[in-house]
Amino acid sequence: MKGSELRIEVVVVLVLGVLATASYCATVTYDHRALVIDGKRRVLVSGSIHYPRSTPEMWPDLIQKSKDGGLDVIETYVFWNFHEPVRGQYDFSGRKDLVKFVKIVAQAGLYVHLRIGPYVCAEWNYGGFPLWLHFIPGIQLRTDNEPFKAEMQRFTAKIVDMMKKEKLYASQGGPIILSQIENEYGNIDKAYGPAAQKYINWAASMAVALDTGVPWVMCQQDDAPASVISTCNGFYCDQWTPKLPDKRPKMWTENWSGWFLSFGGAVPQRPVEDLAFAVARFFQRGGTFQNYYMYHGGTNFGRSTGGPFIATSYDYDAPIDEYGLLRQPKWGHLKDVHKAIKLCEEAIVATDPKNVSVGGPNLEATVYKTGSVCAAFLANYDTKSDATVTFNGNSYHLPAWSVSILPDCKNVVLNTAKINSAAMIPSFMHHSLIDDVDSSEGLGSGWSWINEPVGISKDDAFTRVGLLEQINTTADKSDYLWYSLSIDVTNSETFLQDGSQTVLHVESLGHALHAFINGKLAGSGIGNGNNAKVSVEIPATFASGKNTIDLLSLTVGLQNYGAFFDKTGAGITGPIQLKGLKNGTTIDLSSQQWTYQIGLKGEDSLPSGSSSQWVSQPTLPKKQPLTWYKAKFNAPDGSNPVAIDFTGLGKGEAWVNGQSIGRYWPTNISPTSGCPDSCNYRGPYDSNKCRKNCGKPSQELYHVPRSWLKPNDNTLVLFEEIGGDPTQISFATRQIDSLCSHVSESHPSPVDMWSSDSKAGRKSGPVLSLECPFPNQVISSIKFASYGKPHGTCGSFSHGQCKSTRALSVVQKACVGSRTCSVEVSVNTFGDPCKGVAKSLAVEASCR
Repeated sequence: MKGSELRIEVVVVLVLGVLATASYCATVTYDHRALVIDGKRRVLVSGSIHYPRSTPEMWPDLIQKSKDGGLDVIETYVFWNFHEPVRGQYDFSGRKDLVKFVKIVAQAGLYVHLRIGPYVCAEWNYGGFPLWLHFIPGIQLRTDNEPFKAEMQRFTAKIVDMMKKEKLYASQGGPIILSQIENEYGNIDKAYGPAAQKYINWAASMAVALDTGVPWVMCQQDDAPASVISTCNGFYCDQWTPKLPDKRPKMWTENWSGWFLSFGGAVPQRPVEDLAFAVARFFQRGGTFQNYYMYHGGTNFGRSTGGPFIATSYDYDAPIDEYGLLRQPKWGHLKDVHKAIKLCEEAIVATDPKNVSVGGPNLEATVYKTGSVCAAFLANYDTKSDATVTFNGNSYHLPAWSVSILPDCKNVVLNTAKINSAAMIPSFMHHSLIDDVDSSEGLGSGWSWINEPVGISKDDAFTRVGLLEQINTTADKSDYLWYSLSIDVTNSETFLQDGSQTVLHVESLGHALHAFINGKLAGSGIGNGNNAKVSVEIPATFASGKNTIDLLSLTVGLQNYGAFFDKTGAGITGPIQLKGLKNGTTIDLSSQQWTYQIGLKGEDSLPSGSSSQWVSQPTLPKKQPLTWYKAKFNAPDGSNPVAIDFTGLGKGEAWVNGQSIGRYWPTNISPTSGCPDSCNYRGPYDSNKCRKNCGKPSQELYHVPRSWLKPNDNTLVLFEEIGGDPTQISFATRQIDSLCSHVSESHPSPVDMWSSDSKAGRKSGPVLSLECPFPNQVISSIKFASYGKPHGTCGSFSHGQCKSTRALSVVQKACVGSRTCSVEVSVNTFGDPCKGVAKSLAVEASCR
């Protein structure tokens, strides 16, 4: 090492702390094949982790698991409204500490792709824009508009300056190798007319002029200026080619690992075989940078969800689940895919791909060859039929919808449809929320409560003639807006007198509303993710004389996507009518003088739990709308991730020790149809394929980060909007019940055993491996083991007619008492229970 090189390395260590394995370079450029880091083309695998959707205490573990899974890069958005909730007032503390997050990634030896946007979409409230933008005179968002461009440039420059001051760009020796400006604008830019292209040109020029020393990208923007890289987003990007392909590399900034969950929707899942197929196809067809959206999805704490109707869980079926645990076999199989692709890196970056005919429809062979270096991909993209192909004089079996990877153009190191990684069956162990209450005290004695007043109760209420749109009125300071009216029916039309029943007709832009007549809940209505508007007809009885109508309108996250999404309104814009049931008479109340209250009275003081107003009595009010509840509790023992099961409650928001864990809504049930008994990974995936949990609550369990809990004396505060029983809720700790693997004789050897030497290749064969998920665990028992023709899935394996009598004892001997074990899948290990028949080994084990 030269002396000058040593001095540079010391500076990097002083700036970033001790780095694990990566040393960051001074130059990042690109050509038509790849990003070029320190003069060397790179094949890079990336994954999205959004820092606000987890906690600083979780970040190191999430990032290390990402590195262990074969990632080179961590990608995150920067959330403008999270950092600048009030214009000119910034917050970069706690979960908002972007610099700390980037430095932790650097310390793990990984690179960073910083997607500044500042529009992010991300199913995040208002697409990441602060709501105060909406009130700047003359502003139009995401177009060639001077007030907007000034604010966008100010925030983008703010973030860039922060990164520069901390020397976090690769040009300064830091980890940031890419930045993004704007986001998926090409999907909607036609709606903005000619101004759209001016805006995109300006955004690119503005970003590049900030002089970060690293490239900028624009995703889903094929007409992006030549000064930035256009990239692809989607479930598949193998067929996509960038404009200016002789100058830009083929990059995939969002490979959707699953899909987001909506309140009222079923839970989406994406099979790992399909995800692996999409990844391999992308690299087969010339890609060199691929990012999983999401690699860890996390949780939408507080009121951060967008949509509307995006659930609090943002798990996204990601390789690392919402709680920070590995989702197997997805994480493990993708790790193997990454290793297999990296074995091909030297060939991939050296040349352009060339397709070779292997005959037959839906079959494709691609070769990267330069000199003695050769790598190949064999694809069968038929959705039903397996195929056998001849390549370089050898025969290869290709399952339908799969890719085989050959790092030496001869031997298969991995097929995307054949999983070596073990699966895990996660579960939640439930615990009583309040288990230390003196047994002499009555049921519910651990709870206290406060009633939220119906209607107007705050001093800052105001009156207006007519109905106000909600977002313009509340500026999103609260989900809630009261619309209140007092009417005197003494001298009104006869159908309103003498207790005659009428119908209250209310129309709202959304997202939900509750109607109270004379202080009592009369009816409710909710929209959904496909149509947020609400229209209700509620039977109502009015007494002679003065009556009150109190309408509570609420939002469930603001629109985050689409052209002019910022103009999407909410709230009760009418009409509001009273309809007579006897003579058809209608009274329109829309133009009356309404009184308004922004938010709930309790929101100002109750979430922390410290108010002196709480009521404690032996009889706990249950199933009453607009009720605040508080309880003290001890944290569950151990270190496993924690959730609260809100079964028994209706809808509301919850706080633990003053931190909002988000909106809960266990009474919002998913459709009863649309969830297949089993999911065929073959064929194109979309967000409606492979859903589960039909006919059940979209979300019952809500993550509580361990770092938010104390061992004892924690405070849980709930605002229950529609009525429920808080004594039914419980804690649940995340655990793994079983781990399983099913490996056939036709599986390749584990990727870690790869050798390009053909003799070594013949000696090794398929291996079944198991590993307990936690370091302090060992395999305690083998629940099932069968070699022959077993069938079923993890948790429901069964023997076939062909089975070895030695399988269970062999696996028990190899595995019980160890944290990890490996068993060769062959007749040498188990004998041959059925000669001439293709066999496999299926195992289910428990860890303790």
